[in-house]
Amino acid sequence: MTDARCIRPTIHLRHALLALLLAAALALPGTTALASTDRWVIDPDHFAVGFMVDHAGYAKVMGMFLEAEGEFEFDPETNELGGGYFVIQTDSVFTNHAERDDHLRNEDFLNVEEYPEMRFTATRYQPTGENTGRLSGGLELLGETRTIHLDVTINKVGRYPFPLGGLFGRPYVLGASMRGSFNRSDFGMTYGLIRDIVGDEVELMIEFEAQRQ
Repeated sequence: MTDARCIRPTIHLRHALLALLLAAALALPGTTALASTDRWVIDPDHFAVGFMVDHAGYAKVMGMFLEAEGEFEFDPETNELGGGYFVIQTDSVFTNHAERDDHLRNEDFLNVEEYPEMRFTATRYQPTGENTGRLSGGLELLGETRTIHLDVTINKVGRYPFPLGGLFGRPYVLGASMRGSFNRSDFGMTYGLIRDIVGDEVELMIEFEAQRQ
C-alpha cells in the first residue's frame, strides 16, 4: 500500500508548479490579462485640422486651424482605446481671407478671447472594419460640450522610414484620417443662420501622424 504521506507532497508540488506556470503566462507581454494600451503623441508637424461650412448655398468655405496638439492611448492589435484628446487653438483659424478670419475670431463665431481652446475628449472607439472605426467623444466649444462621432481610417502603423524631428532612430508611428461633422448651433453659435448666410453644419477633416512613446 502506498503511504499517504508520499502522495500529499506530490500533489502540493504539482499545484505549486501549475501556479508558477500560470503566473509566468500572465507575465508574458501581450497576454490578455496584462494587455495595456500604448501612449501615442501626435506630431504637430503632421497634424491637420480642417473644416468646411456652406456659404449662402453657393459654395463651401474651407478653413483650417493651424495650431493643435493631442495624444491618446490605443492598442492597434486589439483596437482598445484607453482615452485621448485633441486641443485646438481657436485663434489659429485660417481661411485664406484676413477679414473673414478676424470675423471668425470675434463673438459672432469662435469668441477666441473668452474661449481660446476647443477640445475633443475621446470616450469610445468601435471598430467597423479591419482598419476602420468610429470614435466618439465630447467636443467642448464656447463653454458647451456635446457628443460627436468621427469616422476613422487607420492608414498605417509601423516603423517610420527615416528619423523624425532630429530624433535618434526611427519612431513607431500610427497615421490616421478622421471625418465627422456637428451643428454649430448646438454650441450657441447662430450667426447667419436665419437668412441661411452661413450653414449650420460644420464638416471636419482631421489627418495626423502620432508617435508611440
